[in-house]
Amino acid sequence: MPVELIGKSLEELGALAERWGEPAFRAAQIYHALYAERQFDFGKMTALPAALRKRIEAECTASLPGVARRYESSDGAARYLLALDAAEGNGGAGAAATIEAVFMPSEGRQTICVSTQAGCAVGCRFCLTATLGLVRNLTAGEILGQVVVLLAGEAARLGPRTNVVFMGQGEPLLNYDATMAATRILLDPEGIGLAARHVTISTSGIVPGIERLGQERVRPKLAISLNGSNDEQRSRLMPINQKYPLATLMAACRDYPLRPWERLTFEYVLLGGENDRREDARRVAKLLSGLRAKVNLIPWNPGELPYRTPEAAASEEFRRILTERGVPAFVRYSRGRDVMAACGQLASIEQSLAGAGTSVS
Repeated sequence: MPVELIGKSLEELGALAERWGEPAFRAAQIYHALYAERQFDFGKMTALPAALRKRIEAECTASLPGVARRYESSDGAARYLLALDAAEGNGGAGAAATIEAVFMPSEGRQTICVSTQAGCAVGCRFCLTATLGLVRNLTAGEILGQVVVLLAGEAARLGPRTNVVFMGQGEPLLNYDATMAATRILLDPEGIGLAARHVTISTSGIVPGIERLGQERVRPKLAISLNGSNDEQRSRLMPINQKYPLATLMAACRDYPLRPWERLTFEYVLLGGENDRREDARRVAKLLSGLRAKVNLIPWNPGELPYRTPEAAASEEFRRILTERGVPAFVRYSRGRDVMAACGQLASIEQSLAGAGTSVS
C-alpha cells in the first residue's frame, strides 16, 4: 500500500527518509514542498534528486479530498461537498465518506470552516449534522486536505489572511490526535504557516480534551458551545451535558491557561422561545462572571428540526444584557444559509439543492 504523505509531520517524514537511507534534510525538503509550496506532483519537487523523486512516486501518494460539488451562496460563501476515499486508499481511516467544508470571504481575509469527523456522535438536538450520526474520524491528512482544496479552489478571490475554524462536521476533541496533528502543521511557520490567533477549535464541551489542549505547547484558540443557561436546559439541547455538566465544564474553563492576548469564546445558538429569554441571558452572564471571555450569539439557522429562529429584538436584548453585565457579546449571523452552509446546517445535503451548485469531475 502506498505511503500517504499528506498529514505526515516533519518527524514522520524524517523516519521515512531514514528508512530509505536518505539524509535528514531530505525530510525537511519534502515537508516544505508539501505544505509551504503545496506541491503534490512529486516529479516537480525539484529540490530533490531525480532518484528520490522516482522513489516517492513509486512508493507514496498525496491524496486530497475530491470536490463532488460546490454550492455558492448569494452572500459569497461557498459550501464544498467533499468525497473521501475508503480505508485501503487512505491509511486505514475507514469507510468512504462525504464531508463538508465552507469558504467565507471577507475584505482582506477568508475563513475556512473544516470538518474533523464525517458526521457527529454528540447529538446536539438543534444541529442537522447530528442527524448523520458518526460515520468515522478523519485522518490528519483529510483535515489538512480541506484547507488545501479550498485555498486552491478559491485562489481567484483570496485575501492576504486566512482563518481556519474547526466548526464543520464532528467534534474535534473526540478526534483529538488527528485534529492536533493537522493543527500543528497549520501553525508551523515551515508548514502552512498560519498564526495561532487565526485558528480556532470549537468543542461541545469535552472536558478531558479541553484539559489536554491547555497543556499543548502549540495550540489554536478555543471556542466552547454553550447553548444553555442551566443544566436542565443544556442537557435537553446537548446530551453531552449529562456527561460533562455545567459545573464541570466551567471549572475546566476557569482552569484553562489563557495566553496574554487570548479570550475564551463561548458560542450560544439562540433558539426562539427555547433559550433566548432575558432570564437565560442573566444566567449566562452569571456563569461567565470573572472569566476572560466573549460570547458569539448565533441565531438558529433553519433546517428540518423543530426549532425556530429568534426575533432580532430578542437577540439584541440578549446581547445587551450580557454586555451590561461585563460579558462582551456579539450577534453573529451565519453565512451561506441559502446553500445549507451555515452553522448547524452541514448534513451533506445534495439532492435538495440540485441545480444550485457546480459539479466538479
